[in-house]
Amino acid sequence: MAHQKKSYPKEKAGLHPRNRHRERYDFPKLIKSCPALGPFVTVNAYNDASVNFFDPQAVKTLNKALLAHFYGVKHWDIPAGYLCPPIPGRADYIHHVADLLGSANKGMIPEGRGITCLDVGVGASCVYPIIGNREYGWSFIGADIDPVSIASSQRIIDANPTLKSSVKLRLQQNPKDIFRGMLQPGERIDLTVCNPPFHASLAEAQAGSLRKLGNLQQKKTAKPVLNFGGQKAELWCAGGESRFVNDMIYQSKQFAASCLWFSTLISKQTNLKGAYNALTKAGAADVRTIPMAHGNKISRIVAWTFLSPEQQQAWISAKWRKPTQ
Repeated sequence: MAHQKKSYPKEKAGLHPRNRHRERYDFPKLIKSCPALGPFVTVNAYNDASVNFFDPQAVKTLNKALLAHFYGVKHWDIPAGYLCPPIPGRADYIHHVADLLGSANKGMIPEGRGITCLDVGVGASCVYPIIGNREYGWSFIGADIDPVSIASSQRIIDANPTLKSSVKLRLQQNPKDIFRGMLQPGERIDLTVCNPPFHASLAEAQAGSLRKLGNLQQKKTAKPVLNFGGQKAELWCAGGESRFVNDMIYQSKQFAASCLWFSTLISKQTNLKGAYNALTKAGAADVRTIPMAHGNKISRIVAWTFLSPEQQQAWISAKWRKPTQ
């Protein structure tokens, strides 16, 4: 009996209007940009092309194709077992915080190397710097506590000339410090981005992976497979997301005059109340919560600044060299 072809939406729900990944993947074009993707693309019973998202190698090769096709990054790889981030969601974060920067600049998003972003936990993939540099020309500082991640991101930068002059990496020697040592004396940055460790332990990370795979397969599975990979510092830390974000907020106060906007992803809605309380205690002048949705996945960005509206305008006038009237 022939299967009736399913009707899929042309656009993915919830993504930012400027996100290059709003439409369904055009696999022939992706394969043309990255021929290695070809063997991983199959046609299912409904005549729909896709890849096996339970296969880590397929996921990584799809990322290679997306980065090559949409962002001009021809040489990209990560070590086995390291986090392979979903590109559409990472792009959404960048576009939303670009709007955030533009919100105090009469809606005009600042572009060019004069805008500097600190990526807290750049990881082995260097994805936020790749997207932010390609879309807006921003400069990036990529910070991480893992030498293997720093080395991997450095290989990506060295292999792609467009990134070489725009992305600097810094190894955080003290895992308890988030900003200290990463921001140099007198250095001013316009924005921070972060995907904090989601879980509080390896067991919690594996349990979460089992739930996710079970939902996708619509059946229970007993073997935890991190199809998007991830090492300890990428997936879990003592206290999980809540502790990490609260520590980040507390430490950001020490650099109140060094950064225009701090931001972080918060995946668990239950962690918002604690973050808001921490921001109140820290004395944040303005707090924004930016919702994000990718299919059935709901998350949000929480952003804060210690600068008053007048101080923000002075920052823009002095650093961005744009008129304020």
